[in-house]
Amino acid sequence: MKSAVFLFSLIAGWLFAATALAQPANPATGPLPGDSVYNLDASLVDQDGKTLRFADGRGQPRLVSMFYSSCKFVCPMIIDTLRRTERSLPDADRKRLGVLMVSFDPDRDTPEALKNVAAKHKVDLMRWTLARAEDADVRRLAAVLGIQYKLRDDGDYNHSSVMILLDAEGRIVARTERMGELDADFVNAVKRVAAP
Repeated sequence: MKSAVFLFSLIAGWLFAATALAQPANPATGPLPGDSVYNLDASLVDQDGKTLRFADGRGQPRLVSMFYSSCKFVCPMIIDTLRRTERSLPDADRKRLGVLMVSFDPDRDTPEALKNVAAKHKVDLMRWTLARAEDADVRRLAAVLGIQYKLRDDGDYNHSSVMILLDAEGRIVARTERMGELDADFVNAVKRVAAP
């Protein structure tokens, strides 16, 4: 009986190993490219209060920007420009594209505040993530994305307005600072990266 169990275990182990070897490598689990922004280990909390890692977006192309919810002018324009950009894509390509917006303002941008922004702008939370991070991770994210910001004395932020396109491995493919209208070169880059 013991030898039959041993033989069965040996055969099962061999079959498992053979099956694993026959599977194609999953690029989302291998080492990251050296130029991937996902090498930054940053913790985020989304609009639902769920904790996630910045690199959790690996495996799909992504539009990334930074904002804060109490901004009255520029940040709503960033959201609108992101929405226009994604609407310019064919439906199938749009479904493959994620959108991440990270707040500069972790003190005021609670998950509830982020959810209110999402509802106000009618973004698709199946593909969009609005998130906050602790101050240290906000600084590191802004640095790796090349986004400048500064807290003013009145509690508002001066910041650069940037949309960044990441490929599925987290490499920066394109960026634009054109807000309020479509940047044709940026849209073409998004179409290339989002296409199957």
